[in-house]
Order: sequence, then structure tokens, then C-alpha cells
Amino acid sequence: QVQLVESGGGLVQVGDSLRLACAASGGTDSVNVVAWFCQAPGKERQFIARITRTTGYIFYADFVRGRFTISRDNTKNTVYLQMNSLKPEDTAVYYCAGRDERKNEYKYWGQGTQVTVSS
Repeated sequence: QVQLVESGGGLVQVGDSLRLACAASGGTDSVNVVAWFCQAPGKERQFIARITRTTGYIFYADFVRGRFTISRDNTKNTVYLQMNSLKPEDTAVYYCAGRDERKNEYKYWGQGTQVTVSS
């Protein structure tokens, strides 16, 4: 069974940076696309970025382009989200999710990690 575990969240100040990590285990061959989402209190979950683990293809949501960077280390089965110039509106729970690239639905989800940006 695939498991995704996020880490790296915390409380930071405006303008700070954080790097989140999503470590995958258990049958990771079926998870070729890994994405990051965020959900702020009272809001719907929002797509941030995705990466294809084999090809390195990356796609970003417009609202993070230029501030957030997704990357992968296949030797560690880990996908990262580097977040720079953090703003109070980035405060949310951040989730990583995985799917087979031939499917649209993200089947596997982590438990989430809280990011709080204080002004």
C-alpha cells in the first residue's frame, strides 16, 4: 500500500522560505505523478504544482509560479516543494498526493502539514 508522508511545515514570518517534503513508500511504481495541494481554513483545496517522477515534467498553478518550486529526488522517493517569499495568505495545510500518470484522480494522499505565515 502506497503511503505519502509530508514534513517540513511550521510557523514562519512573512517573506521567509520553507521546504516541504513528501516521502513515498510501498508500491511507489504506481505513483508516477506527485502533486502538492493546499487548503486554507474555510476554503476549498487548491492545486499548487505537480511533477512526473520519471520525466521530470512540471506544471504550476498560476498563483505560485515564480515563488514555489517543485522537485524530486527519485533515489529517496521524495518530492519537495520549495516555498519562497511566503505571504500570510499562504497559510494552509499542505498535502501531497500521488497518482498513476494514466489516470486523472489522485488516489493517494498524505496526512498534511501545517504552514502558518505570520505577519
